[in-house]
Amino acid sequence: MGIALAALLLAVAVYFALALNWSYSSGERAGWVQKLSHKGWICKTWEGELAMVSMPGSAPEKFHFTVRAAEVVEAINRSMGKRVALHYEERVGLPTSCFGDTRHFVIAVTPVEEIPLAPGVVVPAAQPTVQEPVR
Repeated sequence: MGIALAALLLAVAVYFALALNWSYSSGERAGWVQKLSHKGWICKTWEGELAMVSMPGSAPEKFHFTVRAAEVVEAINRSMGKRVALHYEERVGLPTSCFGDTRHFVIAVTPVEEIPLAPGVVVPAAQPTVQEPVR
C-alpha cells in the first residue's frame, strides 16, 4: 500500500512538473492591450485581452492571455495605450484554473513602432515634430 501511494504521489509530481514547465507552442501576437486585471476567488491571476486589428476598419479579434511574472505585468501596464507584441507560450494540461484562465502565458512584451496595414505596406509610427515659429 505504501509503495503504491508513493508511486502515485511521484506520478502526480512528475505530471505537475511537466505541465508547468513544458510548452506546447510559443508565438507572438501584436495589438493593443485593452484589459489587464488581477482576478480570482482563491488563486489570483493576471488575465488580459489584446485587441488585434487585421485591417483598418475591421472588428478587432481578441486574444485572451495570462501573465505569471510581475515584471511582465509592469511592462504591460507601462505599454497601455500603445501597440505591443506579446510573446507567449501555450501550455496544455494544467490541472486547475489556479495557474490561469487561459492556455496562453505571456513571457515578454515588446513595443511595436510601425503599423502594418496590409502585406508589404507599412506606415511608420508618427514622430513628434517641432514647428518653426512663423515670422
